[in-house]
Amino acid sequence: MKSIKGQTLYRVMRFSCCLAFGLYGYDAGVLGGVQDTAPFREALGNPTGSYIIPMVASSYTLAAAVCALAVSWLGMPLGRRGCVVLGDILVVIGGSLQASSWSVGQIIAGRVLCGFGIGFISCAVPTYMAEMSLTEKERGPEVALQCVFLVSGCAFAYWVDFGFTRLDNQLSWRFPLGFQALLAAISGVTMFLLPDTPRWYYARGRLEEADAILARLHDQPVSSPAVQAMRQSILSSLEHEAEETKSINVLDLIWDRSNLRVGRRIRISFLILSLQQMMGINIAVYYSVTIFSQIGLSSTISQLLAAVMNTIFAIRSFLLPSTIERFGRRKIMIYSACGLGICLAVFIGMIGSPHPTLAKQWTAVAAIVVYNLIFGYGWIGVCWLYGPEIAPLQFRHVGAAAGAFGEWLFCFITVFAGGIGLNNVGWKLWIWCLASCAVAIPFVWFMCPETTGKTLEEIDLLFEKRGDALGSNSYYQHQQHKLKEINFIHQESVDV
Repeated sequence: MKSIKGQTLYRVMRFSCCLAFGLYGYDAGVLGGVQDTAPFREALGNPTGSYIIPMVASSYTLAAAVCALAVSWLGMPLGRRGCVVLGDILVVIGGSLQASSWSVGQIIAGRVLCGFGIGFISCAVPTYMAEMSLTEKERGPEVALQCVFLVSGCAFAYWVDFGFTRLDNQLSWRFPLGFQALLAAISGVTMFLLPDTPRWYYARGRLEEADAILARLHDQPVSSPAVQAMRQSILSSLEHEAEETKSINVLDLIWDRSNLRVGRRIRISFLILSLQQMMGINIAVYYSVTIFSQIGLSSTISQLLAAVMNTIFAIRSFLLPSTIERFGRRKIMIYSACGLGICLAVFIGMIGSPHPTLAKQWTAVAAIVVYNLIFGYGWIGVCWLYGPEIAPLQFRHVGAAAGAFGEWLFCFITVFAGGIGLNNVGWKLWIWCLASCAVAIPFVWFMCPETTGKTLEEIDLLFEKRGDALGSNSYYQHQQHKLKEINFIHQESVDV
């Protein structure tokens, strides 16, 4: 695949990463449509404990959380590409185990392997595409596009479930669970043929390979001004980070003393995706059918509405790639959190009413559907992008891993506790999600500076301590000069 260059190379990367990230959404949604069907429960021996099905559903999220921690150490040696390939392999094995399950133990083992795989993928894909972007205007839309496939994968899973559960036999759930193995195999083979990011090669000291990848991305020789300008920008950033982060240790994750505020940036990566989960999206995704059943709808209508709701969730995400650079990360997250809080307040008011009516029932349905619609736009793609892009290059794998760990840890908590909570306390569970939406607004306002329009190397300036930023002014003047040079050359090549 070394002959593939420029936009063709970028399209192949985009295809592989979109397919890999789509697996995350597919695996998040596929069990929700089959877990209450008779053939599925019969195959598992008709488990009766109230915690068993929630544990099956959430076991892969706990595995993904553990894997995200491992990426903090393995991410740099394996590389961004290596993490995606390894993740795809694990999903192939885990998906096959799930599809052939005849016991709770076997399906949990398959879910755990898939969880390890999705853990690697979720840490690496946003970082991979962010680092492969040639300009700051490409980074946001590209990572947002990956997240379009994330939520589309979830919607696709529910439609596959809805179609196959009409069969009322073992194929009705085995095919949906096994189909993810095929998607992972295609993604893994494609990614195996692709290079890693030039920034990763530079960080590992493999300069010749990094130069070659930059040249392929630009579709120009290594000696061209565009390649040399970006090369110098990345190497200058690495040198500056090395000087500023010599004394970084684990304690800086709690009390940050570094000039570049590395610990604070990693904490933000963790917290922003933790908040995303506490706002309730995976409760809505995993237990869509259960939620609509509790509102009072029939089983068939509940399954249909679950597929429709998750499709709307996916459709709304399609607007993000074209608008993220126009509106900015902060505005999208703050205004979306406000809208989510309003929707949840209406939803809670309707389903918590002591005197349910048909009007209240369908108002609740409308509120949770609009909630998904807003979430699909404002709190999926932006969150997955923000963590990797604010982390320094040498710690970018740690920032991505911290974000994914927060995502998966609180996904496990909300999915496991949510399944039990929906059965035991019903609508009161959603008060927790409403409170999280309220917390998200001041968190973004005070803790998340705007990164739109800045290169990955320039973002260091947003977090560096004021006095030190002034002291390293010459470095940033150099970076800004290089940025203008790269953008000018890139624009000339586009115009030609």
